[in-house]
Amino acid sequence: MSFEPSPRGTDLRNRAADFLESAVIPAEAVYEEQMASSGDPHHHPPVIEDLKAEARRRGLWNLFLPHATPWTPDPVPNLDYAYIAELAGRSHLASEAMNCSAPDTGNMEVLALFGSDRQKEEWLVPLLEGEIRSAFAMTEPAVASSDATNIQLSIDRDGEEYVLNGRKWWISGAASERCRVFIVMGKTDPEAPRHQQQSMILVPRDTPGLTIVRNLPVFGYEDREGHCELTFEDVRVPASNLIAEEGMGFAIAQARLGPGRIHHCMRCIGQAERALELMCRRVTGRVAFGRPLADQGVIQEWIADSRIEIEQARLLTLKAAHLMDTVGHKGAAVEISAIKVVAPNMALRVVDRAIQAHGGGGVSDDFPLARMYAGLRTLRFADGPDEVHRRQLARRELGKYA
Repeated sequence: MSFEPSPRGTDLRNRAADFLESAVIPAEAVYEEQMASSGDPHHHPPVIEDLKAEARRRGLWNLFLPHATPWTPDPVPNLDYAYIAELAGRSHLASEAMNCSAPDTGNMEVLALFGSDRQKEEWLVPLLEGEIRSAFAMTEPAVASSDATNIQLSIDRDGEEYVLNGRKWWISGAASERCRVFIVMGKTDPEAPRHQQQSMILVPRDTPGLTIVRNLPVFGYEDREGHCELTFEDVRVPASNLIAEEGMGFAIAQARLGPGRIHHCMRCIGQAERALELMCRRVTGRVAFGRPLADQGVIQEWIADSRIEIEQARLLTLKAAHLMDTVGHKGAAVEISAIKVVAPNMALRVVDRAIQAHGGGGVSDDFPLARMYAGLRTLRFADGPDEVHRRQLARRELGKYA
């Protein structure tokens, strides 16, 4: 079992690394200046469009789709893309610059796999072109959404329309005016078998009855694209906006989440690598009690443990990507659940050590570590909380002895 990228994957990884170091990381300061001068936490700074144009020029665009479409005839396998996703994790600008950021990636996969020709033309094409953004509306405030069968938003057929009523929250991307469409998961038939009650439907942002109630900060940080609470009050959309068929919502959600978990976990590893780099630079340049911090035994333990844990998490994630390419999502289910637990927790430990090594600076915005920590801590909920993945892993393991 080899986790080496293909020759094409190696070339893409090298180009992505050069793009990151020569264009993306230098643009971070420009991004902060443009955001600060705008006075709008959800402003779309021009530097993002500059980076997107440069990424397209370098052939680093829409690399996340592992299957062929008319718009991506030469797809990049999950294993090759995993290395690129790790690099993207080193900067909060990189994924959007390459049109590979969540939740758009998962939404584009849903449309590519399950969308009608009209839905693809209306929504998938502008998403692939980077002209608009999108959101995925599943989580609800009134139920434990870690069990997706709990979803209560109603999607009722009324002639040639569907009518939606309910509430959603933590809907990433919804605060941006560039978010033009929502993929909404709700119940079309509460009496059907448990995993066939749900459906997915497209709701344009400007549909009457859809209200963006508020943006939800994460540990005090306001995300530029937002994490929002929404209400749906007699929201009417054409029946043709239904994705695939009634009752397929749960199955579509599972197909959507597999590749996304690889992306998230590799980006976690990229963040951990940058945090380790920041920690090493900090401790070699600071002196306490008469000698560099790097000479302290406890600091050396932090660095050694961080390197060990990063390498372990990377190997497991690459194995999951390899299995997805060779035996599919179901064949990789154990590894996908495992990495979703391992990678965010590993990255949190590394970032926490880096924060400690930076002292007071570590919890300030002078360094990216505090924002990294907030995002990584949130990822322990996203795409299934740790406890759900551990439950699935334990059930599979115990099943061998039933």
